[in-house]
Amino acid sequence: MLHSTDPANINPASWWRRIGFPLPNLAICGDLDTTTEAAAAAQLAEWVGAGITDIVDARGEWNDERLVARLGSDVQYHWVGTDDDGNGQSDAWFDAGVSAILGALADFNRKVIVHCHMGVNRGPSLAFAAMLALGHEPTEALAAIRAQRPIAAVLYAEDALRWWHARNGDGLTTQQKAEQRDSMRKWMGDNPVDVAWVINRIRRAGNAA
Repeated sequence: MLHSTDPANINPASWWRRIGFPLPNLAICGDLDTTTEAAAAAQLAEWVGAGITDIVDARGEWNDERLVARLGSDVQYHWVGTDDDGNGQSDAWFDAGVSAILGALADFNRKVIVHCHMGVNRGPSLAFAAMLALGHEPTEALAAIRAQRPIAAVLYAEDALRWWHARNGDGLTTQQKAEQRDSMRKWMGDNPVDVAWVINRIRRAGNAA
């Protein structure tokens, strides 16, 4: 379990802007470091060096599209902003975000990075939805995301699964849907992330920068 009583287990701030690949062509991360344009340029260069061709930005509060263009990058920018208020995410948001991801990945030469601000809830949840659409089982997708990003709480995973069941209604029986939901809930319960602690540690690091 990732929690504040075991701080030696992980340093959330060190994972804030670290790239992880739950799939070879799908990455997750926190946002670009815009404290200075040089910092943003260096991080964007890191993404490009990792093969990233498309950015899917899940933040409702900010948009780096002009910055990325100003830095002269050929990376395609897709903004599908939403709030991280804990009240759930709509099917329309998953439609837009997953469409952007799968549209890019239709070309085998492209790689997508999905991010929000801290890479804790929105970005990982959208990546999870895309993995469902790509045929991965819920717990398999969650395990792959968490292995690459230990601070990913994936708060909106249940919303994503509800969305996928609604979109894939003819492909699964009611019992299969219930089994997937129950299995996912058990996995989340067995592998919790203390979101408040993670966010607090990242904010401390950001304020100290």
